[in-house]
Amino acid sequence: MAKPQVAFYWCASCGGCEEAVVDLAEKVLDVVAAVDIVFWPVALDFKKADVEAMPDKSIAVAFINGAVRLSEQEEMAKLLRRKSQVVIAFGACAQLGGIPGLANLWDRASIFDWYYRGAPSVTVDGGSPPKTRIAVPEGELELPAFWDTVKCLDQVIDVDYTLPGCPPTPKILAAAVGAILEGKLPPKGAVLAGDKALCHECRLNDSKPEKLLVKDLKRITEIRLDPDTCHLAQGVLCLGPVTRGGCEALCIEGHMPCTGCFGPLDSTPDYGGKALSYLASIVDVNDEAEAKRVLEKVADPTGIVYRYSLPRSKLGRRRR
Repeated sequence: MAKPQVAFYWCASCGGCEEAVVDLAEKVLDVVAAVDIVFWPVALDFKKADVEAMPDKSIAVAFINGAVRLSEQEEMAKLLRRKSQVVIAFGACAQLGGIPGLANLWDRASIFDWYYRGAPSVTVDGGSPPKTRIAVPEGELELPAFWDTVKCLDQVIDVDYTLPGCPPTPKILAAAVGAILEGKLPPKGAVLAGDKALCHECRLNDSKPEKLLVKDLKRITEIRLDPDTCHLAQGVLCLGPVTRGGCEALCIEGHMPCTGCFGPLDSTPDYGGKALSYLASIVDVNDEAEAKRVLEKVADPTGIVYRYSLPRSKLGRRRR
């Protein structure tokens, strides 16, 4: 009996999701034994033409990580959608837009102007912004077009399931692969992780007051954290109460607050809005000036509450 064919592809992201596959350690051997990897260009020598030659729907599952920033990424996402029975948005960037999605605070023109003209590392004469086509003695070279707006995967193609995280943990990846092989996937559209807030699996949850209120907020560099006390109870902003669990609270175990990479719960339409609402509810001050002083401790609020989800949010991008 032929093994299911599986594909992996990397769009705009750091590559951590590709490493998550390797982080399966010895379990990756079980995956390799159970499936036939027909496309994984970061690890093996596959070409676009190889995918184009495959029959439509011949790939059982395609794991696509990263946001969609370039024309090439959109083209490959659409190609893999056509060739695959199931497409999984693999990781926070594919699900929500991720860190690359923060580029939506600017536009292509301003980004190019900075990197090729305004940055301190650019020469006095300025740099030359990339062109999509240029003639050279050997022929014509082509570069992918740089889109004005970063998109998450389901804003470009139809997505069947999502594996959250930056990156997804080996545990939920192994569970997803197992569900695929056993034919036990949930209804289409599901996020392949639990739907309880991270606090439910955090070992510090018992130390969090029933009614949590703070008089001040502290940055992680301003405090020596007690490793056995809830970060929020110590005045350090932690997004665990508004973030989907399933990550095994790995950041907390590393003595860092949750930054929200597993994204919103099913009931949350806008992660950043939920995070801001929660933050406002725990700051226990009555004086407007004092409230402003406390909230100014949240450096780069957009980058904190929309760190992974700006393209997916109600805002989407900065408007001109």
